[in-house]
Parts: sequence; structure tokens; C-alpha cells
Amino acid sequence: MYGILGLIIFVFDIIAIMDVIKSSYDGTKKALWIILILLLPFLGMILYFLLGRKT
Repeated sequence: MYGILGLIIFVFDIIAIMDVIKSSYDGTKKALWIILILLLPFLGMILYFLLGRKT
């Protein structure tokens, strides 16, 4: 059960990182978002999709 949950979180983290890379943020903000997502996989991903994503 935890393996599947970990895999799902990993996939969404990769999606969030790819979205950060494609975003119009400058290099510093991109790096900070990527570091946050990598250091706090679940929380960082949620924060990015709620607060950081530009529409």
C-alpha cells in the first residue's frame, strides 16, 4: 500500500517539477520551487499547485 502511495507522490512531484521548469518564473524562483518540492515531496507539491502555479 505504501509503495503505491509513494509512487503516486513521486509521479506528481515529477509533474510539478516539469511544470516549474516550463513556467515563466526567473531562475531563482524556479530553483527555490524545485528545492522545496524535492525537500518536502508531498507538502512542496501541494504548495506549488495551490500557491505557485500561474494560470
